[in-house]
Amino acid sequence: MVGIVLNDNAYEQDIRELLMAFCPGEEIVHEAHPSLRFCVEGILSEDRTEFELCLVFEGGSSFRALAMEALEPEIQAECRAAWESNVLKVNYEDRFETKNQIKRRLYVLLMEQTGKTLPWGTLTGIRPTKIAMTKLAEGDTPEQVFHYMKQTYFTSNEKINLCIEIAQREEKLLSAIDYRNGYSLYIGIPFCPTTCLYCSFTSYPIGRWQGRTGEYFHALFKEMDYVAEKKKGCTLDTVYFGGGTPTSLSPEDLDTLITKLKNTFDFSTVQEFTVEAGRPDSITREKLEVLKKHGVTRISINPQTMKQETLKIIGRRHTVEDVKDRFHMARELGFDNINMDLIIGLPEEDLDDVRSTMEQVKELGPDSLTVHSLAIKRAARLNTMKEVYKDLKITNTQEMIDLTAEYARDMGLEPYYLYRQKNMAGNFENVGYAKPGKACLYNILIMEEKGDILACGAGTTTKITYPDENRLERVENVKDVEQYISRINEMIERKEKLLSKR
Repeated sequence: MVGIVLNDNAYEQDIRELLMAFCPGEEIVHEAHPSLRFCVEGILSEDRTEFELCLVFEGGSSFRALAMEALEPEIQAECRAAWESNVLKVNYEDRFETKNQIKRRLYVLLMEQTGKTLPWGTLTGIRPTKIAMTKLAEGDTPEQVFHYMKQTYFTSNEKINLCIEIAQREEKLLSAIDYRNGYSLYIGIPFCPTTCLYCSFTSYPIGRWQGRTGEYFHALFKEMDYVAEKKKGCTLDTVYFGGGTPTSLSPEDLDTLITKLKNTFDFSTVQEFTVEAGRPDSITREKLEVLKKHGVTRISINPQTMKQETLKIIGRRHTVEDVKDRFHMARELGFDNINMDLIIGLPEEDLDDVRSTMEQVKELGPDSLTVHSLAIKRAARLNTMKEVYKDLKITNTQEMIDLTAEYARDMGLEPYYLYRQKNMAGNFENVGYAKPGKACLYNILIMEEKGDILACGAGTTTKITYPDENRLERVENVKDVEQYISRINEMIERKEKLLSKR
């Protein structure tokens, strides 16, 4: 257990997120008492020009004993400054710079106490590539971007280089889209065969809705009609079916849904139509035939792992052979853009398990691969039922991440988008890899917050961008399916309030 005690909470969230990155899974309290492992104490002066930051702890070894030359120059300089004084001179009106000053100082204090460094340095946000992309768009060279991220965030060389490579690739891919005048459409299908151990997405067991999906469609179609009318005359760039698991629907329901979709929206400009087939146990030939008939250009078949024991632990009903069977079935039907999702850091898996998974995926030869680091969300059973699962060993290392990157590149896949989540095992990242010409444009648009995303369905979020102001506004639909159905007019009114501002 660790503590945070501040006399001004303006930067409490920034401090807490960095503390969580160094101390994953530990309880954080907002008081100081002897039972704490250590406590972050921050005092803002009355004139708001100085911020005194201390890390108070009992015992423990100091990282200072290591040779300074083992640390990067930027971190060395911050260490020396911390040893000289606890006080930071700050301009509290400049939130961005003050936040980074506090986080850099806290970083070296936590580094000394824990003996750890973080691959992403002080960065705790979910879109690190957005920093690189913004700087490149402003005219900075890759070398200048590298220096900026190193000096500002203490990010490792490997992660900075990955950010720059992806940002340059994203710039090129997005150049073919007029995302300022266009939009993307997300359709949420909040049903799954079962709920996985680590999952916190909006999903409900499809078995409970057998015979009732028409009720959901009635509300969904009403929202779709509203969006189509509101965006009439605008360019629809990409369409994405997510969830949940869209293929948990029956072939008949899928046909009804996509028929309605294509009769409602102008698909003449759509560059990409993705449906997450996702769970192999939800996929049948009949469903794939429906998707193919309606011109779906990209699907996902997601094993998460190719270790059968792990699939059982996390609550997946499919087998490794099911994954291979459904993949080959999709190829036979002509799908030439198949993505596969993997999760690194699943319970009881080690480096050899990751290698085995990557070998089997390599044999299949997907067109894109998304490698996730396990993120234990607050609502996931792995978190809400800690006592039940406390003996499960969760390991994620740089070696595992590097291995997946090596295999992806050997398969001819290039990194094209990246994002991070809170509470990620190992404090790493999620990376999407794809063959040239097979990158998912929707993933880039949503992660880099380029262009409007109009979202329909329970638990979805609509995002409206204001690129000239470097901001966005969002509106959420309720997660509960019953509530979504009964309150659909309210969901539409929420959208109207947001869209009427444009």
